Amino acid sequence: MKISSAEVGRVLSDWLGQQRWYAGKSRAGSVHARQLATLTEDPHPVQIWIADITYENGDVEHYQVPLVLRDEPAQQLDHVFVGAMLDEDGESTVHLYDALHDKDVTGAWLDALVAEAEIDGLRFVRRVAPDEMPVGEPSLALSAEQSNTSIVFGDAAIMKTFRRIEAGLNPDIEIHGALADLGGEHVANLLGHVTATIDGEPWSLAMLQDFMVTATDGWKLATTSVRDLMAEGDLHADEVGGDFASEAHRLGQSTAQVHADLAAAFGTTNLSPDDVRARVAAMLTRLDAALIEVAELAPVASDLRRLYEAVADLGTVVPAQRVHGDLHLGQVLRTARRWILLDFEGEPAKSIIERRALDSPLRDVAGMLRSFDYAARYQLSEGEGTAQTEARSREWTTRNRDAYCAGYAEESSADPREGAVLLRALEADKAVYEAVYEARNRPSWLPVPLASLHRLAAE
Repeated sequence: MKISSAEVGRVLSDWLGQQRWYAGKSRAGSVHARQLATLTEDPHPVQIWIADITYENGDVEHYQVPLVLRDEPAQQLDHVFVGAMLDEDGESTVHLYDALHDKDVTGAWLDALVAEAEIDGLRFVRRVAPDEMPVGEPSLALSAEQSNTSIVFGDAAIMKTFRRIEAGLNPDIEIHGALADLGGEHVANLLGHVTATIDGEPWSLAMLQDFMVTATDGWKLATTSVRDLMAEGDLHADEVGGDFASEAHRLGQSTAQVHADLAAAFGTTNLSPDDVRARVAAMLTRLDAALIEVAELAPVASDLRRLYEAVADLGTVVPAQRVHGDLHLGQVLRTARRWILLDFEGEPAKSIIERRALDSPLRDVAGMLRSFDYAARYQLSEGEGTAQTEARSREWTTRNRDAYCAGYAEESSADPREGAVLLRALEADKAVYEAVYEARNRPSWLPVPLASLHRLAAE
C-alpha cells in the first residue's frame, strides 16, 4: 500500500501539535515527511516515517512517526487517528493511526528483534537469548506524560520508542548497555534496540528492556509522603508514618553507585576554569532565551546572572564524567530490594552530543533536589496554600534533600553540599528549564519553578 509523502506531511502538520512529545508547539514551522521503512505488511502495513520540521529561524528537528495503514476505520484506535487520504492510485481511502497503540501490529517490533532483522536500513539488535524475548505477550501503550512513547509487553518488557531523533547513538541505549555489561544493580537489563542508517549515520529509534512490574515510581512514593504530612495537624515530617527520608537516603546511595559505574564505564576528566566559564556562558544563554518566553523570570534574572558568574569566578577544576542528565523522581523506581534509575536519555531539548558530554555529577544531584521541591509543592499549586501548608512543604523538602545528600556522601565520600555554589547554580539552571517547559505545556505548574528560583536567587 503506497501513500504520498506530501499527503502524509499534510496530515502530520495538523496532528503533531496535539502530541505530548512534540517540542515545537510554540514555534511555527513547515513539515516534510519521508518514509524510512516498511516494518511489516501483515496484518496491516506498518511504515516508519520521519517528520522533518523546519522552523522559521532555520532550526530543524526530526520526529519518528510509526504509522499503521488500514483500509477501514478502526474505532478502537480513534484516540490515535492521524488522518485519512487516498492511496497513490487514487482508488482507495487509507486510514492512518499511530502504530505504537495498535495491538494488532506492535508484535512486529519483537519479531524483528528476535530475528535480528535488517529491514530497509533498520537494524534490530538483540542482546539476550531469543527465549528471553516477550514474543506473543499483549502490548499496552503507556499514557503517562513523557517525551517518547513506551509500550509494555505483558509484564516482562517495556519498549521505548524515541520520538525526537537525531544522528548518533542515544545515550539511553549506550549507558544501559554499558552498565548492564558491568553488572550494575541499579539499572534495568537492556534486551535489545533498534537503529536506522540515515544519510550514512546511525540513528537510534527504540530500545527494549526489562519491565519492573512490581516496582513503584519515586514520584508516587514521594507525593504520597507529602500528602500524609499535609493531612496531619500537628506531627512533623519525621513523625509521620509515610516519612520518605529513609528512602531519600537510599536513593542518594544508589545515585552515587550509578555515578561510580558510569565513571568506570566511560572514564572521568576535570573541567578547567576555562571549561567552567564556557559552561556558565551556556547557562547564561539559556537564561536569556528563557526570558523571551517566560516574562515572569525577569524579577530574578539579575540575581541568577550573579549566581552563575560566581561559579565562573571559582577558578577551580570541577570533576566531570558521564551523568544521567535528567534525573528526577519520575526517573527512578523502587523495587522490593533496590532503587532502579531509568531513562538515561538526558534532557530532550539538548542535542545528543551535548547529552553525551562529560559533566559534573552535581548536575544529577541538582535535578533530584529540584524534584523533591516539585513533590512538596505541586499540591499547593493546585489550590490555595496556607501558612501551615507552606511551612510543611518547606520542612518536607529540607528533610529529604538533606537525607538524599547524606546518602550520596555516605556512598561516595563526597558530600554534594560542599560544592554549594555550583550545586545552587545547577539547580537554578534546571529550574529555568522547568519554567520554560511549564509555560509551554502546564502553565498552572509554572509557580513551582518560579518559587524555587526566587529562593535560589535570594540565598
